[in-house]
Amino acid sequence: VQLQASGGGLVQAGGSLTLSCAASERTFRTAVMGWFRQTPGKEREFVSAITLSGPRTYYADSVKGRFTISRDNAKNTVSLQMNSLKPEDTAVYYCSAGWGNHVYAQSTYNYWGQGTLVTVSS
Repeated sequence: VQLQASGGGLVQAGGSLTLSCAASERTFRTAVMGWFRQTPGKEREFVSAITLSGPRTYYADSVKGRFTISRDNAKNTVSLQMNSLKPEDTAVYYCSAGWGNHVYAQSTYNYWGQGTLVTVSS
């Protein structure tokens, strides 16, 4: 398994959760790692990404100011701290890794984790 996401669960609106993605050494050294999310009947959408060099971080407008992505190079993990959660954040969250340049595009990412469910109740 190259990417293993964890940390999902049920939380009330306004609460917080931290998602973690454990990667193999080789996968962790890809150019960029990201988080996407998907709800039934909708396209998978970009949430956040972090590059290996820099690192530089990127966020969807819908989560900017509430979510924080970070990476721990010693543990080969990427985390997504989610604060002030809203019911519309409910989704399956996927960790991903890749070598492309367009961090917002799914085509950039070569590896995908299995997904972890986040449910935000109102």
